[in-house]
Amino acid sequence: MALRFKHIAPFLATNKNNWSRLLSYFGLGLGILLLLCSLQLLLNIQRLLGNENPRKGGYDYVSIAKDVTNATMGQVDKNLFNSEEIKKLSEQPYINAVSPLIANRFQVDLTAGNIIPFSTSLFVESVDDDFLDTLPPNFRWNEGQEFLPLIVSSDFLQMYNVFAPGYGLPQVSEETARKIRIFITCSGAGGIRQTFRGSIVAFSDRINSIIVPKQFLVWGNKTFANTTEVKAARLYVKLKDANNPVFLKFLDEHEYRINKDKVKFGRVKSILQVAITGLGAFGLLIVLLALMLFSFYLQLIIARSKESLLLLLTLGYSPGWLTKTVAGRWIPIYVVIVICALIATSALQWGFYWLTASLDVSISPYIHWSVALLALALVILTAFSNYRMIRKQVYAI
Repeated sequence: MALRFKHIAPFLATNKNNWSRLLSYFGLGLGILLLLCSLQLLLNIQRLLGNENPRKGGYDYVSIAKDVTNATMGQVDKNLFNSEEIKKLSEQPYINAVSPLIANRFQVDLTAGNIIPFSTSLFVESVDDDFLDTLPPNFRWNEGQEFLPLIVSSDFLQMYNVFAPGYGLPQVSEETARKIRIFITCSGAGGIRQTFRGSIVAFSDRINSIIVPKQFLVWGNKTFANTTEVKAARLYVKLKDANNPVFLKFLDEHEYRINKDKVKFGRVKSILQVAITGLGAFGLLIVLLALMLFSFYLQLIIARSKESLLLLLTLGYSPGWLTKTVAGRWIPIYVVIVICALIATSALQWGFYWLTASLDVSISPYIHWSVALLALALVILTAFSNYRMIRKQVYAI
């Protein structure tokens, strides 16, 4: 006939000093609470800071340049990207694509004619079409074409409208700027000179530059500067998350510069992730120490009950059944501890939700499903570890 644990309870000696047991319960609960809260906080941080950088098409586009120092001033080749550096950057698993921004190596002057008495020397660049946030159909150029389309940074128009009144120039809107006919004069060595008619066909919020079709810039550098190989001073990279800590570490290791406003949340996120990961590791350490303390308590109980357990084994009860019966007594205690930790984590998540309610983010008031899964895994871990310890002690009798 099967014998329930409550029938064999008198055969187990009791430990008169329960402080070790209560301390192990408290330590186990505290460690589990720290682990669950750490995981939930990591998920909350990812939610809060993961979408701070505006994205288009699900990707981030950021500009990378080399850091010019006193030691590299005047050494142009060291401040430009070579093919090996571009290849190494494109091979990184977190980067989807890389495009160099090729600049002009010849003189470019711009004037707006009689409509706006304004003229200036400027630089132009080109980038792969896939990296442009606005790409109108007429942004094309072929050799022999007199019309040159331009894509201008929206920031440039804003800067013009800021200083224009001080120079007696009219302020213009984007719609008006598109209609203004401008003249671009290109000149180079040997007195070569050619003027193109042009207009602004689009404004870019992504690239702070004046963009011309790549075919034109390749032709212009060859015609006016007599060069076909132009190294880039800037690179544009396409990646899923510009705040990726691995990506930021790569930039720091190679001393590459990037717009800090685009990755400031990544820096903050990296620091918070390290701190919370450390808190989670501390919680795991507490869980392990609590399990060790509780295992010592169980070993003491079994050692004091050795003669009674030996009698039960002599009467015919199998070691396996006895192990399951003794170990099963503490499973409800593990479940209660984990449930209490889950309830406390849920309460803290509700508090975090109300604290961030005024922010423009969608934080859930409920804990993530992975937190509940971790709690279940901890129940299994604690039950399995104590089962193995009890089994070892029973079979050693």
